[in-house]
Amino acid sequence: MEGGIHKAESTEFRDLLYLTSKQPFILRLAFSAGIGGLLFGYDTGVISGALLYIRDDFEQVEKSTVLQETIVSMAVAGAIFGAGAGGWMNDRFGRRPSILIADILFLAGSIVMAFAPAPPVIIVGRVLVGLGVGMASMTSPLYISEASPARIRGALVSTNGLLITAGQFLSYLINLAFTKVNGTWRWMLGVAGVPALLQFVLMLALPESPRWLYRKDRKREAEEIMRKVYPPEEVEEEIAALRASVEADMAQERSLGGAGLAGTLRKAFGSVVVRRGLTAGVLCQVAQQFVGINTVMYYSPTIVQLAGFASNSTALALSLVTSGLNAAGSVVSMFFVDKAGRRRLMLLSLTGVVACLGMLSGVFFAVDSHSPDVSLAGTALFGANGTCPEFDLATVAGVEWTCAQCIKSPSECGFCADTDKLLPGACLRTSDASRRACRAGRREWYTRGCPSSFGWLALVALGAYIVSYSPGMGSVPWLINSEVYPLRFRGVCGGIAAVANWTSNLLVTQTFLSLTQALGTAGTFLLFGGVSAMAFLLIFLLVPETKGLQFEEVEQMLGSKDYKAWKKFNSKG
Repeated sequence: MEGGIHKAESTEFRDLLYLTSKQPFILRLAFSAGIGGLLFGYDTGVISGALLYIRDDFEQVEKSTVLQETIVSMAVAGAIFGAGAGGWMNDRFGRRPSILIADILFLAGSIVMAFAPAPPVIIVGRVLVGLGVGMASMTSPLYISEASPARIRGALVSTNGLLITAGQFLSYLINLAFTKVNGTWRWMLGVAGVPALLQFVLMLALPESPRWLYRKDRKREAEEIMRKVYPPEEVEEEIAALRASVEADMAQERSLGGAGLAGTLRKAFGSVVVRRGLTAGVLCQVAQQFVGINTVMYYSPTIVQLAGFASNSTALALSLVTSGLNAAGSVVSMFFVDKAGRRRLMLLSLTGVVACLGMLSGVFFAVDSHSPDVSLAGTALFGANGTCPEFDLATVAGVEWTCAQCIKSPSECGFCADTDKLLPGACLRTSDASRRACRAGRREWYTRGCPSSFGWLALVALGAYIVSYSPGMGSVPWLINSEVYPLRFRGVCGGIAAVANWTSNLLVTQTFLSLTQALGTAGTFLLFGGVSAMAFLLIFLLVPETKGLQFEEVEQMLGSKDYKAWKKFNSKG
């Protein structure tokens, strides 16, 4: 009953309501630790909106896509190290101190960003928050799992996953709330300190994980905590189950010979079961990121602007839809993953993702092809000093320009649309003065995308992409990784897969805006579509179906001589 990987069944949610009414301490414990999931989701979502206003406040950020990517991705880089440090701290000091340290990092990072005088200081704050995100991403669900009654564990851990998507949705609401307030992005990034402080205070009054205490031979403390969590008639049975589980874990560790990480890795890679399991697990984690999801989660308002919606507040409001769909997709996955099967759900998900990315590519190609012209007379109204230099050269050569050529010019120029956005506008050098002069005439200022009558199609495709991604590729890779490794190697293999996920996340996040400049937005989404099609093929060939199989049966399947991932496994055959 202890130590396994638990998925939420429908009966678990009924038991959750019953048990928490009898033992309210359980709900307090799960809610307090679950704030870590909320913070995780909030921080991954809030930067998408804050970036729009950081660009407005710092000209060097506006003119450098690499700097924008760095501001976004440094939290991911911090999370990679935070997850690694969190694993060591969990074992060395316990789950509760690790959550408290994550809260301190969240709070410190939020304060640093809120008062940052320059972009480098924002980056420092992002790294601090990222360290907290990495620690929280593994510690919160672990603490909830180990301190929860076995029969509702899956429901409580699933609730933590829902809190992550809820945090992302909340971040978009908070972004919208502060669009008209002085200091916009400072409030957006600083607000994360409030729930971090709340969790810190709540966790001070909560106990350590009973499982960790039992492993450290603090058995009396562990039993006292379990008496608070379990109904009286179940306590002794659960204590006995905990004792047996911990002793089994320690016996497995002894079987590895105490060889340390290097020795464990050698033994792991010497097993065909582990090699096949890691191939499937790492492939799913890398594919989850390389289909481009975090381009949407981190850059959603920017993508909306690329589709032709220039207003920051409009971009944020429309992006709220994608976050809501992502949260809804997580709920759908909880109900269908055991009915449809893991492999089938991922393949169906990727089919939809490829189609939607193809549609997005087509829409952005149409946006570029049908962008408004640049008017020589309209540009002249803003004075010669404000004109885009390349446009001046094109005019002398007798070459006509469009908005798409204007915003892609080497001198970092922007397009000031006519009051009727689809009519010819002005091409001006990007500066605060040009932006203010344009908006003073109730005209929209474009630097990311151009006015278009196709923009709404991009929003439809973006929403369809999220609906396709979230129930399958959004959640199933984590479930696959909980099922395909032998128990004695699950920790090290899970760590390898998690690092692969975060590293892929970092690569995608750090390159997305640069790719849109090098390949165009249409070309970038076409590239992601091609990668997604390749992921479909590789998952079909290399990832087995684990639906309905016990851990022992999964190990038997992966070790069989005639193993083929696409063939249904018969444990009796």
